[in-house]
Amino acid sequence: MALLKPPSKQPKTTTLQVRLEEEVRHNLDRYAEFIDATPSYVVSEALKLLFKKDDDFKRWLERQSNSGNYQQTEGGVHTKTA
Repeated sequence: MALLKPPSKQPKTTTLQVRLEEEVRHNLDRYAEFIDATPSYVVSEALKLLFKKDDDFKRWLERQSNSGNYQQTEGGVHTKTA
């Protein structure tokens, strides 16, 4: 059973350029094919899963939001507001 589910709708997106090891890129493409999704979707969902599961990161985010003007977004990430 796949850990990530295929997308149900197209969320608002932004562009990010990254460099990956060849094997990681190959597996990313294969996983996207496996769940009938795009590599971008797989990266986005994998990062959301990482952010959700990493308790140290969540505690760090909480400290950041308590010390500044941050806003939580859908993926569980805080973004600095103006």
